[in-house]
Amino acid sequence: MTIVWCPRCKSSRIQRGYEESLIILRIAGLHQLLCNNCGLEFRGFDPLRKLPRTPVERTKSAANERRFPRHKVHLPATICLVERNVLTWDVAYTHRSQGHCETISQIGMAFSFVGSRFPPDELTRPGCSLFVTVNLPGGAIAAVVSIVHWERRGSKSRSSWFVGTTISQMSESDTARLAAYIKKRSEASLYVAPT
Repeated sequence: MTIVWCPRCKSSRIQRGYEESLIILRIAGLHQLLCNNCGLEFRGFDPLRKLPRTPVERTKSAANERRFPRHKVHLPATICLVERNVLTWDVAYTHRSQGHCETISQIGMAFSFVGSRFPPDELTRPGCSLFVTVNLPGGAIAAVVSIVHWERRGSKSRSSWFVGTTISQMSESDTARLAAYIKKRSEASLYVAPT
């Protein structure tokens, strides 16, 4: 069997390339080759054409291939608007509302709530921050989150909000509690939200 090495990465995982070399080169035994390790295409010596031409086999993609998987949940949450005084930089949590955490991951959460207490221009402002408390089965966690996506649902008289957020601040103990909860959810193989 012919053993050919990749000139770049020295791998022996070589196959015949997808472009044909000139007929004169093929008669001489030189063929276009492809490294399956680093993807380099090069000419190599394979006079008996023993190297196969096989497509790369890819494993079937999982339902949730994000860096941090999202989990569909329905957890009670308290949501407050973070207001910062531009002169003193003091922070206040105002317009407290009850809602639900609909999706959770290690780096973000999505919430639904009735937004009658929140000024719409504040929630839709770029960089809007919320202080949230989510009641996990093992205890509550609190975090400051930034809105990255918002959506108004329902009619004007009975409208609600759905906001996707990323976590800006969370204590170490709450981060550990969230990680343990997500690990438990992953191990239980419960429903994972589609991407």
